[in-house]
Amino acid sequence: MKSSRRDWLDALRGIAALVVVFDHSSYAFMAEFRRELMPQFNTSRYGIMLFFLVSGYIIPASLERRGCVRTFWIGRVFRVYPLLAVAVAAVLALQLAGCAEIRTDFGRQSAAAVVAAHVTLLQELLGTPSLLLVLWTLSYEMAFYLLVVGLFTVRLHQRSATVAVTLAALAVVSATTGGVLPASALSGAIGTGPLITFASLAMVAAIGCASAGSPALRVFGGVLGCLLALVLVAFNGTVPMWEGLVILAVMFLGSAVNRAENGRSGWRCAACAAAVVVACAVGSALWNGCGPGAAQFTRRGWIVAFLLAVLTFGIGLALRRRRVPRGLTWLGTISYSVYLVHPVLLAVTDGTIGRSRQDSPVAELAFVAVLLPLCALTYRYIEVPSRRWGRRLARRVELPRRALAPAGPERGRAPSR
Repeated sequence: MKSSRRDWLDALRGIAALVVVFDHSSYAFMAEFRRELMPQFNTSRYGIMLFFLVSGYIIPASLERRGCVRTFWIGRVFRVYPLLAVAVAAVLALQLAGCAEIRTDFGRQSAAAVVAAHVTLLQELLGTPSLLLVLWTLSYEMAFYLLVVGLFTVRLHQRSATVAVTLAALAVVSATTGGVLPASALSGAIGTGPLITFASLAMVAAIGCASAGSPALRVFGGVLGCLLALVLVAFNGTVPMWEGLVILAVMFLGSAVNRAENGRSGWRCAACAAAVVVACAVGSALWNGCGPGAAQFTRRGWIVAFLLAVLTFGIGLALRRRRVPRGLTWLGTISYSVYLVHPVLLAVTDGTIGRSRQDSPVAELAFVAVLLPLCALTYRYIEVPSRRWGRRLARRVELPRRALAPAGPERGRAPSR
């Protein structure tokens, strides 16, 4: 029995989710083991790089399947924000009740600035610490969305392999020039408040214009979004510039693989892009380490994690037509809940029972045993309804556009399989 087309992707997301959960929960329950493991294998980077490869594979294809920027953004909003809002609200409520501990060191930033930064999902690129640690990756996801939409509006979305190689080459340049910028360098230069204000307005303008009916406005919005994403990732990230560029390159590599699989480009092109991205990423890490102040994130640990993430994705791709264990596909289905709910549960355990003085595999397993049923509930009662509402709204938006579209073959859409 063959698996469905998406089963292998769900399996990869399930693996990535479990690794990220272990990475964060090991601080509390397996601290000694973590200290020994991290210099050899950076579990955090393994999980997020695998997530980024899967996102790169799926997201551009989703936009091109719809063929409409407006419905793409509607889908993203209803996919990402409802559970995110619930997770943030839950941890804030637990903090007020004294049952959890969260990050509150926002310096001189006003509450309005912190909220605005989080609403854009670019907070990690706007000099604002994330309310939940895992939200930093969503900032890079949002930057990727802006880039994908921008390329789509200027009709360069088929160039995923070229974009991946270009970003990877820029990562090498940034790593070898020796000019390592401090974290959130742009915020330090012009101020966090003004940057949040400008970026928020620019993002609204970019999305609004890219979703408009006028071709000129669509191009303007797409280009504005691309510039915003590239500037923030390169000059205001909390990871080194080279790693931020590698993250984007990895996502576009996932898109290049999707194109090859669907016959819209050659496998040789995707393989060459993969070789260049991997070589540039490893070379950048070897040359520049993993940034200032990253004592745990050694070169070896980062490189091993990165290579294993790429290898895991490659194995999943090679076995994509094989039957996938149902447990892994289920775990992948609820992976977004796992990703957002586990830091909330960790905040509760940190604020109540505290952290284990010695490694406790039993406590680690118990944490996962409590987490997964909670995630099944959040998936069933938050994710599923919100995605359904998003699809309904997207259909309402799409109907008038289809009615006005000229008759004839569809816009070069690849046949579904």
